[in-house]
Amino acid sequence: MNTSHPDEPDVTGQATGETPGQTTGEDVTAELARLRDSIDNIDAAVVHMLAERFKCTQQVGHLKARHQLPPADPSREARQIARLRQLAENAKLDPAFAEKLLNFIIAEVIRHHETIAAGEE
Repeated sequence: MNTSHPDEPDVTGQATGETPGQTTGEDVTAELARLRDSIDNIDAAVVHMLAERFKCTQQVGHLKARHQLPPADPSREARQIARLRQLAENAKLDPAFAEKLLNFIIAEVIRHHETIAAGEE
């Protein structure tokens, strides 16, 4: 017997006034579409943020090349990884995943910096 309020979902996610299985396929499809639209919007924002980040790192690459600085900066990279791991923890995101993502981005940035330093861009 469920003693919760009739408008509150029970442990199965059903409002207590409903019988199990009463949610329609259209309801599920609509909710799935809504969630996927949100994911698509977030993905677009991530792509735009990465594009902005790479615009900045390209400028760093040109500055480093002009002043004969090395493409990689291991101490900066280590600080960034530690900072991102902490941000990930605070955001309830797996820090190991965040580190892998940043390592992938750093590798791409270094590759760009090497290309710039070689005069290929």
